[in-house]
Amino acid sequence: MKVPVLFPKIFDYPFTYTSDISEPLRPGDFVRAPFGSSEITGVVWPREQKTEKKFKIRKISKKISVKNLNPSMIKFITWFSKYNLVPLGMTLKMCLLNKEAVEKNFSKEFEKFKVKKRKSKFLLNRTQEKSLKFMRSIGNNYNVTVLEGVTGSGKTLVYFERIKDIIEKGSQALILLPEIALTNQFSRRFQDFFGIEPAIWHSRTAKKNKSIIWKGITEGKIKIVIGARSSLFLPFNNLGIIIVDEEHDVSYKQDEGVSYNARDMAITRASFENIPINLVTSIPSIETYNNIINKKYYITKIDKRYKEASLPNIEIINLHSEVLKKESWISKKTISKVNQYLNKGDQILFFLNRRGYAPFVICKKCSYKFQCPNCDVNLNFHKKLNKLLCHYCGHKSLLSRLCKDNKKCDFVFCGPGVERIFAELKTIYPNKKIEIFSSDTLRKNKLANTLLEKVEKNKIDILIGTQLLSKGFHFPKLNCIVVVDCDFSSHGYDLRSAEKNIQLYHQLSGRAGREGNASVIYFQTYTPDDEVLLNISKNNPHAFLKKELSLRQEKKLPPFYRLVSLIISGKNELLVMKFATNIMFDLPQMNEVNILGPVLAPITKLRKKYRCRILIRCPKNLFIQKYLSQSLNKIKMVSGIKLEVDVDPVNFS
Repeated sequence: MKVPVLFPKIFDYPFTYTSDISEPLRPGDFVRAPFGSSEITGVVWPREQKTEKKFKIRKISKKISVKNLNPSMIKFITWFSKYNLVPLGMTLKMCLLNKEAVEKNFSKEFEKFKVKKRKSKFLLNRTQEKSLKFMRSIGNNYNVTVLEGVTGSGKTLVYFERIKDIIEKGSQALILLPEIALTNQFSRRFQDFFGIEPAIWHSRTAKKNKSIIWKGITEGKIKIVIGARSSLFLPFNNLGIIIVDEEHDVSYKQDEGVSYNARDMAITRASFENIPINLVTSIPSIETYNNIINKKYYITKIDKRYKEASLPNIEIINLHSEVLKKESWISKKTISKVNQYLNKGDQILFFLNRRGYAPFVICKKCSYKFQCPNCDVNLNFHKKLNKLLCHYCGHKSLLSRLCKDNKKCDFVFCGPGVERIFAELKTIYPNKKIEIFSSDTLRKNKLANTLLEKVEKNKIDILIGTQLLSKGFHFPKLNCIVVVDCDFSSHGYDLRSAEKNIQLYHQLSGRAGREGNASVIYFQTYTPDDEVLLNISKNNPHAFLKKELSLRQEKKLPPFYRLVSLIISGKNELLVMKFATNIMFDLPQMNEVNILGPVLAPITKLRKKYRCRILIRCPKNLFIQKYLSQSLNKIKMVSGIKLEVDVDPVNFS
């Protein structure tokens, strides 16, 4: 009997084996089989790979006693592979744990995840109840429902209640979060509601815990998983609902390795599983908003904040009217406003989306600028480390150099990072407790938990943070936010920059005034008439989304057109461009399909490799991947050249 087996390797097809083991084999079963000189884990696949080649057929060694992949998961793996132009075997690899299926029994460990029936101690208000009733009315079959609510409106409680409905019927639930940093505070809210410890899955989850969770969900013993992007590929035994929290967040897009958008893939997985999916947001992404308008998605809104708390007032501080001291980034007017809140015992957040002390360093005498030797970017100075650091490849170097006169360079630190704002605020408020909240300070879980607890217990007066702080944290005493520089973040190589800024600052403002106190967000700016800033101050994001959709349609951009990016990289710049130019002629030549490029990427060199891009644009109703895969399969790769495919790119740098 011939049996096709797919392995978690870079092949796009299964291999044919025979089986003389006594147990019957069906698609989705895990097996061990010889591959090359070793024996590895694979999955019995529904279709055999046809070939003219003659080869010796080897035998399957054994069937692994693990619950098989269900037909809907096999369909999802197949579709994911075709849509994202990823080899089938590499997609399967994402569903396994270190290329393996977990056989060990963890019955004892499953106990802490066991959901017990308990009466909820949380009462929903009228608008929350209305949204929950609407979500229940649509049913438990496939549907996409957007739960839109202003920040602090209690959206989490609504979908917790919806999850409770599902798991009480014996099904499982997956909650996707955009950032690892969110899981600790979120898990406490989860425990308060469900009374159990959540199963958390992300890149920093310990190997043993991953083994327990993987086995628990295959056996249906673990009912709820909270996870980052990768948790979408877990082989659930009986998945009943998917929640995508902060659906608009660009962190759902994975750019490195296998490129995919976890939000979009979650919607597809829900369709194959025939289960509901809820997209939760304060401002929908352009794609989601377009699907709402076209009636493809349902929507329910929570217009008021929990406990009737009002949204922060917005005030623009025009820096052209202020005189800033040398080496100062905060105006006197801002400090005067902040003092009013500090005197009331409120917490303050200074927001600046730049890590480190200064974005770049230059010599005043010889104009030498410190740049990364591996990437075409400036080195950021981190005062805490007393080193220059590349935020792309991690290269570190000391801040020391001899100038043209053989004396030390006279360094000028250009622009502020969060460490520089920290130093300035420490001078202004020497007796206040001030902390930095960024990915640098949150790398260690214990440190992150300690910092969050300090904020919640009002043991910190002033926080200085990056965009991490805009995402879902609840700080009861935070009632004043200062955006130090709202002119910088709208620049870049990104067609979504306006959309992302509207969402970022709306989310950020939602951190303030969550307990019903009067709150405010101050924007320091040299461009008070900036359109994005005015849109934020009007607090009418749907007007912006409507206008942005019209612009995207006119310019033939997503969500009306599909983009596919080909990134060609290598150590030899001329060879990279030559290869890119050659493959351009092999790409599908079709009506309404535009091939743009090749051009050098905006960040031309990254991690010692030169990069260029080809962008393919086509109407949304054309499945260009089918034709593109045929073209890419014919391309003969050149030694030292790497070709990556990014379907629906978000980052164009």
